[in-house]
Amino acid sequence: MPERTPDLGLPPAPLPQPNDASAEAEVRLRADTVWTRATASPGAAPGILRVSRQQLRGPSGRVAIVEACRTPFARAGGDLKELDVIDLAGIAAAEVVARAGIDPAEIDLAIFGVVVAALHAPNLGREIVFRAALPASLPGTTVNLACASANRAITSGAEAILRGEAEIVLAGGAESLSNVPLAFPKRAAEKFMALARARTLGQRLKWISRFRPRDFAPVPPAIAEYSTGMTMGEACEKMAKENDISRRAQDEIALLSHQRAAAAQAAGLFTGQVVTVFPPPRYDRPVEMDNGVRGESSMAALAALRPAFDRRHGTLTAGNSSPITDGGGAVLLMSERRARALGRSPLGYLRSWAYAATDPGRQLLQGPAYAAPMALERAGLRLGEIDLVEMHEAFAAQVLSNLKAFASPRFARDELGRSAALGVVDLDRLNVNGGSLAIGHPFGATGVRVTLQLLHELRRRSLQFGLITVCAAGGHGFAMVVERE
Repeated sequence: MPERTPDLGLPPAPLPQPNDASAEAEVRLRADTVWTRATASPGAAPGILRVSRQQLRGPSGRVAIVEACRTPFARAGGDLKELDVIDLAGIAAAEVVARAGIDPAEIDLAIFGVVVAALHAPNLGREIVFRAALPASLPGTTVNLACASANRAITSGAEAILRGEAEIVLAGGAESLSNVPLAFPKRAAEKFMALARARTLGQRLKWISRFRPRDFAPVPPAIAEYSTGMTMGEACEKMAKENDISRRAQDEIALLSHQRAAAAQAAGLFTGQVVTVFPPPRYDRPVEMDNGVRGESSMAALAALRPAFDRRHGTLTAGNSSPITDGGGAVLLMSERRARALGRSPLGYLRSWAYAATDPGRQLLQGPAYAAPMALERAGLRLGEIDLVEMHEAFAAQVLSNLKAFASPRFARDELGRSAALGVVDLDRLNVNGGSLAIGHPFGATGVRVTLQLLHELRRRSLQFGLITVCAAGGHGFAMVVERE
């Protein structure tokens, strides 16, 4: 048995004071409380930030985003539940081609992202060609990079243009979390397969007799890491603790997201971005707006919510986590030369991008803190020169974790091998029209939304540079710099 600790007559050590910092204080005053490898292993070698200047000019110039749109984002099981990923992506794809006013035969490639593909049509990029009535000669392909799937589709299309392999690319993504295919236990699957192979009545009866009630209980889907077994919410709860992020700060970020999204809806800022959908079976009820925005929310209402992932000591709630959502989106990419030849005024141009990855067992959603410095250096810009930042909000704790890492000299030194922090993102230039916490997060489509939303707002405000960041499962991070003329 272990020895008892001797009683030295000393008072018990006081518990640490609960953190009640505001979001502003977390980013500006408490940035160095963010976790680094040196926290767990003093003396750990800093990461090496691999950077090379990215010359995003191909034989036909820069890559332009000429047109983009998305469906409304709706909570799973709600307004869009009768539409699958092919429907959702197809609606956006057909609309974006129509808005661009081009001959569909001029499109060279279609690339779409999805996380949970349709069971009987796994190549979403190809199915979109048929659903949007595009020429059958148009090749289509599909990518999956979790929450950054549409971003991967966009940059893959841009790469084709920069290499001179394409002049016009249709890209995007979709997710229908109302229609997730359900799996059965392995023992049941084996019986179903044997039953399908049976040729005689006797063989079929034999296998039918072997089924038990438990065989018909489907395995519920889980948004969990294969390598760690942790769900995304559990992993982000761990990040909130390790990065010492207050519940108050998380609720403030969530409230800002809802208030700003509600204000943008009321001002009609999303009208040109969102295409109206008429869902089956009657096709007579228009769905025109995202239905998860709660402009009437308050700090008191958010504070009343119970923790969702760690019931006793957690700070993540349904209010400061993004909802499960359906939706689709599409963008039309063109070479600068083709856009000018067609007389098009692009929404913007891609200036740089970067992908990064971290150990998913450590800080699962901290990838943007590693990708953003690379994207900025490749763009030849400092964070202070960025006019607006669009950061995907999987969880408010994830947003704050990355903002603290941006602002932390210790993170820069211990994790990036840099002599100075990336910088502080002012909250008044972050997600200025709301983010995923309010608008929703259909995994495969979010990358389109953040790109579209940022480009429209840069144009509306007559600003030049924007930074996009997206965290993704597997420890991935994505960052992209966009520019106007």
